[in-house]
Amino acid sequence: MKPIPEATGAAAEPASRLPTGGLLCVVGARPNFMKMAPILHALREIAPDLPVALIHTGQHYGSDMQATFFDELAMPVPDLDLAVGSASHGVQTGTLMVRFEPVVDAVRPAAVVVVGDVNSTLACALVAAKRNIPVVHVEAGLRSRDRSMPEEINRVLTDQLASMHFTTERSARDNLLAEGVPDAGIHFVGNVMIDTLHRHRKSAQAPAATLARYGLAAGAVANPAGFALVTLHRPSNVDDPVRLADLLGTLAAVSERLPVVFPLHPRTRAALSGHVVPRGRTHPLVTLPAVGYLEALGLMARARVVLTDSGGMQEETTALGVPCLTLRTSTERPITVAEGTNTLTGPERGDILEALDHTLATGGKAGRLPECWDGRAGERIARILVDRYAGAGALPA
Repeated sequence: MKPIPEATGAAAEPASRLPTGGLLCVVGARPNFMKMAPILHALREIAPDLPVALIHTGQHYGSDMQATFFDELAMPVPDLDLAVGSASHGVQTGTLMVRFEPVVDAVRPAAVVVVGDVNSTLACALVAAKRNIPVVHVEAGLRSRDRSMPEEINRVLTDQLASMHFTTERSARDNLLAEGVPDAGIHFVGNVMIDTLHRHRKSAQAPAATLARYGLAAGAVANPAGFALVTLHRPSNVDDPVRLADLLGTLAAVSERLPVVFPLHPRTRAALSGHVVPRGRTHPLVTLPAVGYLEALGLMARARVVLTDSGGMQEETTALGVPCLTLRTSTERPITVAEGTNTLTGPERGDILEALDHTLATGGKAGRLPECWDGRAGERIARILVDRYAGAGALPA
């Protein structure tokens, strides 16, 4: 585990230079960028004079972060980078609060906008709530009912702190009401992740180009039945050496049916120390470094099937109409199962291979696009934010 770095670069700039009295938008982990981008685009179009500051907590970081995410998504360069880096949940959350609190005190925003369910989401919501700054939670009300997932704790607590809740599916409202959240602050707007997918789908990187970037021939995934895309990063799957070894054996069995492309999340790459990634059997099993958004989108769109434990990919495959096998026993995105292309298999090899064989034999779940996953969720959010604060004079009408 890397120690938390000192705040450097943009983080060393005084927070007092940020615009005051408007919106303070927070991103920290890679999925946050895809969720915040449509909101920022819409705010620029609807209220170009609105003071908006973008804070990058640095929870996910790397030398290629800007080129891979901010440039690809046409997001503005963050106004401040808190450079929190990696650490245990407690240390990371505490350090985030220490570094974010002076920013809130200097800016005194009308509201703090957080997205998703990572440690940055909860930490920044806590700071804002303790300073009596309204918290806006995008992707509110999603529940897996699995309190062993750190993300579930972050989701529940952030929703208790927020005064405005933007939801991606109708069931989220029921979850929030059951937890005592007032109905007046709940707004069903659709899925901002799908906004980003619609905006960038035509620019997605072709799988052959992605493989070529890493010195691999396109023939590695050339197969009449297509290829399987695999992503793993949940602690329950990759932090347990026995579970991880079994899943690697499962992937070898998958390669008996069709080629496998396996981009390695940084957490997974670290967990693989001491493990041997199996060679493909009948077909290749190709591992790649973590790929950028446009590369991942291209791989998903062309895959025959996706095997994953990612929440976002459950949504994206549903939007793309690609069968998805989720290697978990629960999901916080039930609409992807009820209406989309997603099937929960759990992590056991027999269940995964049975679902895979059924998918290859039948074409998998066809699914349909859920309500309001139409590429306009960011616009809906922006209009509600402007309407909410214009009367108080915090934002322009």
